[in-house]
Amino acid sequence: MYQRLHVVLKIPAYQLLYYYEGEVDTVAATTTDGRIIHFPANVLRSVVQNQGVYGTFELVFDENHKFVSIRRVSD
Repeated sequence: MYQRLHVVLKIPAYQLLYYYEGEVDTVAATTTDGRIIHFPANVLRSVVQNQGVYGTFELVFDENHKFVSIRRVSD
C-alpha cells in the first residue's frame, strides 16, 4: 500500500544550488499533518522552476518507504 504525504515547500533557487553541488543530499520537510519527513533532494528535479520549488506537493512512497513520485497539488 502506498503512502501519500502532502508537504508545503518553499525552497528558493539559491538554496537548490546546495543540492545540485552535492553539499546536501536530503530534504527535510513538515507534512501538512505535522510530521517531519526526509527524502532525497534529487526527487525535486522534476518540480524545480526558475524561482525554486514552491507549492504544496504530494509525495508517494511504497510499502518499504521508497520514493515513488512527486507532484504539485497547488501553488
